[in-house]
Amino acid sequence: MINQEERKQIIALVKREVVPAIGCTEPIAVALCVAKAAEVLGRRPEKVTALLSANILKNAMGVGIPGTGMVGLPIAIALGTLIGKSGYQLEVLKDCTPADVEEGKRFMAEKRIRIALKEQIAEKLYIEVHCEAGDDRSVAVIAGGHTTFVYLERNGEVLLDKQSTAVDEEESAAPGLTLRKVYDFALTAPLDEISFILETARLNKAAAERSFEGEYGHGLGKMLRGNYEHKIMGDSVFSHILSYTSGACDARMAGAMIPVMSNSGSGNQGISATMPVVVYAEENGKSEEELIRALMLSHLTVIYIKQSLGRLSALCGCVVAATGSSCGITWLMGGGYREVSYAVQNMIANLTGMICDGAKPSCALKVTTGVATAVLSAIMAMEGRCVTSVEGIIDEDVDQSIRNLTEIGSQGMNETDKLVLDIMTHKH
Repeated sequence: MINQEERKQIIALVKREVVPAIGCTEPIAVALCVAKAAEVLGRRPEKVTALLSANILKNAMGVGIPGTGMVGLPIAIALGTLIGKSGYQLEVLKDCTPADVEEGKRFMAEKRIRIALKEQIAEKLYIEVHCEAGDDRSVAVIAGGHTTFVYLERNGEVLLDKQSTAVDEEESAAPGLTLRKVYDFALTAPLDEISFILETARLNKAAAERSFEGEYGHGLGKMLRGNYEHKIMGDSVFSHILSYTSGACDARMAGAMIPVMSNSGSGNQGISATMPVVVYAEENGKSEEELIRALMLSHLTVIYIKQSLGRLSALCGCVVAATGSSCGITWLMGGGYREVSYAVQNMIANLTGMICDGAKPSCALKVTTGVATAVLSAIMAMEGRCVTSVEGIIDEDVDQSIRNLTEIGSQGMNETDKLVLDIMTHKH
C-alpha cells in the first residue's frame, strides 16, 4: 500500500507537472525567461540576447505564438520583453493585446533581438537571456524544467544561483515510481485529493471545441469530424477520440489564445493524455469517479515515463502521452493491472522511435497516430494479447520495457536529434 507521506509526494509531483499553458511551451518558456530578465533589469530592455539549447530552438521555430498570428521566437521574445509577467508562469503572455503585437513587431524591426545556439551545453532544456538598457545588464537562466529558474544576475550581482543543484532538487522530491505504484495510487487515493485532475478535461476539451469552430493549423480535427467521420471511419468512439485530440492540438500549435493543461512541460502531451480518456468515458457512460481515476492513471503514467526520458528528447512526446491514455482507456474498459501493463508493452512495441522534429502544426498528425495506437493497444490488452519478451525491445518486466524505451529516446536517438536539427536549420 502507498503510505500517506508518499501519497502527498505523488500529488505534489502531479500538481507540479500538470499545469495550464497558453501556446507551445518552448517559445513560451523563452518568453518567460525574457520577462524575468526584464523584471530583474528593472527597466525596459533596449537589447535582448537569447542563448538556447538545440532542443529549445527545434521546438520553437515553427509554432504559432498565441494572440499574434505569427510564428517563431522573435515575436515571443519581443512580447516577453514588453508585456510578459513572470508570475503568470506558462501563461506569461496572457495579457497580450493587438496593440502589444504591433509594438512587438516594431521591437523586432529595430533589430533589438539576437537569438543564438548555446554551444557545449549538456542540458537539453536550457534558456539563457541577457537584457541590456544603458549601463544596466541582467541575466536569467531557465534549465531542467520549463519554469525552473536556476540563475539570476543584475549588474554583476548574483541574485540566484541553483545551477549545480537544479536537477538534483527536482529529482529528490520525486517519489520512486513504478507502473504498479502509479496504478495503485490512481485507484486507491482518496477522491477529494485527486479530483483536481478533472481540470485537464475541462481545459483540453474546450480547446478541441474551439478548433472545430475556426481554421487552425492543418484542420485535422475538423476534417475528421466532417465527411470522413461518416464515410470512412464511421461515427464512432474511436473517430471522436481522434477528432477531439487532434483538434485540441490544431488550435494550440496554430497559436490560439486558449489555455490547455500540459503534462511534463508539453501541452500536446497533456492533450494526448487527456482527450482519449475523456471521450471514451463520456461516450461509455462512466461515472465522474471513474473519469478522475482514469485521468490520474493516464497523467501519472506519462510523468513516470518522462522522469527517465527527460523533458525534451529526440523521441516524440506524444507517443509517451498516448501510452498514458492507453492505460486510462484499458482501465475504463474493465482491465486490471495485468491488462494495463499489457497496453504499455503493446505501445512500446509499436511506436518507439517516432522522431520529434520540433513543435509545429503537423504535430496534430503524430498526436493522432499516437492515440489511434493507444486504442488499438487497449483493445489487444483486453483480449489478453501482449507483445512478448522475445520480440524486439520488450522485456518481461514492464518497467524494464519503459527503461528500454527511454534509453533509446534519451541516448540512442541523440545522433538523430542532431541530424533533424541540422536539416531544419539548413532549409533553403
